Amino acid sequence: MSDANLFVQQRSNRRRSALLVVVFLLFFAWIGFGGDYAYSLMTADADPGAYRHTFPWFGIAATALAIGMAWYGWRNGPKQVLWAAGAWELVNPAKPEEQTLVNVVEEMAIASGVPRPSVWIVPDPDPNAFATGIDERHAHIAVTEGMLTTVNRDELQGVVAHEIAHIRNHDVKLMTLLAALVGVMALISDGMIRTGRHGRFRGRSSGSGGKKGGLGALVLAIWLVSIILAPLVSRLLALAVSRKREFLADASAAQFTRNPGALAAALRKIEDVAQPTKAIKRGTAHLCIADPLGRRSSVKDGFFADLVGTHPPMATRIARLKAMAYQLERTGTIGEAG
Repeated sequence: MSDANLFVQQRSNRRRSALLVVVFLLFFAWIGFGGDYAYSLMTADADPGAYRHTFPWFGIAATALAIGMAWYGWRNGPKQVLWAAGAWELVNPAKPEEQTLVNVVEEMAIASGVPRPSVWIVPDPDPNAFATGIDERHAHIAVTEGMLTTVNRDELQGVVAHEIAHIRNHDVKLMTLLAALVGVMALISDGMIRTGRHGRFRGRSSGSGGKKGGLGALVLAIWLVSIILAPLVSRLLALAVSRKREFLADASAAQFTRNPGALAAALRKIEDVAQPTKAIKRGTAHLCIADPLGRRSSVKDGFFADLVGTHPPMATRIARLKAMAYQLERTGTIGEAG
């Protein structure tokens, strides 16, 4: 993997982060102003003295809320991710395995040329890890307690190198922002659906059955469908974004450690543990080194798996890393991850 390819990937991630925020704002503008338009049509022929919706209150409020949520997700997304996982910061190591983790993080930070991220422990027996943050200077690596007791030092080095690769490649900024916005989208969607169930957007006039009332009902139906599908679409976007970046992070980790076989062995141990990572929630599953929910879609290839799986098949990742190890042994160099 050349430096030129890395820089292209970093620029692509910056563009995707900006595009993600723009799409998020546009969606909320549609939720607000679309609701205003539907409501105005349905009340246009209201009886004299009845309420007619003429000022776009919903649109202004929804757009302002979206801007606030995007800013909040940008500034506080990493903290929310760590809080949701129940992680605690490792400042003063008290156990040998904790000291080993701190040492490994420092080593891989030096090898990759990024500032040392803060280190966090997730109280979960399943081996897993993730990185989060808004840039290289404000990044965090979280490792489960199960990871510390499952892998040896070389394998832990491979896992940490993989997460630091996400930091160096600027994946964490995009993926953390996406996790925050996915959660906001689900929350707002649920709230709007509850509001609609209470009939607050229904026309109150017998005249709503005319042409404008019919058009208003159609716009309202499209509006409701978009609200219902928003969480699903945002989750699929998160899955697609994550799946494409795991191979690059694996290849980068192999370069940092010069030991792709160790990461392959760590991934094999992670895969052999059947239980899910209960501390990791669905909305942040795409941040982890392995699917914390243990879904079948993350162990298969194909269109459907690419659409709904959070990660590439572990067997494919392991095979690529083993191929790198073989190439390193024969030629002393590591090529790109296929």
